[in-house]
Amino acid sequence: MNEQSSSPADKTPGAGTPGWRIHTGFARVPKEVAARAAQVPVAVIGDVSNRLFCLSAGFDNYSRAARGFAGPAFTVKVRPGDNLFLHKALDIALPGDVIVCDAGGAQENAILGEMMGRYAASRGIGAIVINGAIRDRAGLASLPIPVYALGVTPNGPWKSGPGEIGCPVVTGGVAIAPGDLVVGDEDGVIILPRQDASTVIERAEAHHRVEMTWADQISRHAWPRGWVDQAIAAQS
Repeated sequence: MNEQSSSPADKTPGAGTPGWRIHTGFARVPKEVAARAAQVPVAVIGDVSNRLFCLSAGFDNYSRAARGFAGPAFTVKVRPGDNLFLHKALDIALPGDVIVCDAGGAQENAILGEMMGRYAASRGIGAIVINGAIRDRAGLASLPIPVYALGVTPNGPWKSGPGEIGCPVVTGGVAIAPGDLVVGDEDGVIILPRQDASTVIERAEAHHRVEMTWADQISRHAWPRGWVDQAIAAQS
């Protein structure tokens, strides 16, 4: 299974200085795995991965026009309230990438607004996840790509750095490496380590088929419920 090619090497001056580094040579989860993941509910993926990789509650999708998505993580770390490196990420991410920007969870300044969202969509970015705040809620609502964030404020950002691109980040209580699989829907967002993604999605597809049989049983008033009493009896 071939992994997606990396972004072209970036030649930004100072790219080797801590706090100003830009890494683009990371491997991405295969496109076919992401395409399959987009067809499975995030809740099901969470169930088969032992409920360890879902972002914490509080991340809302501010685009009403876009729902489920899946793609490789293009990670960004910024100083809270500053979006210089998020701007750079929008310039160099590949089509289909999911930009995951860790702004430390700070919500005093919005680090993304309507114009940046429109630019991301024009470049084919698959989705954006902000560990922080956004603004221009009305404009973002019509975007064709999902934009998840913790909150909204009209207060704008600084653009002076520092920051890093293509580095490990922690967002919503989950460690995220560049190239990991990011999947989202109406329930929220989950991250799967790149090396585990194919196996987990295969399990999720199988479990989703089982859940579809449960739905059929419920419609026929034939859903087996004996396990409930058995679980209680086992602890009594």
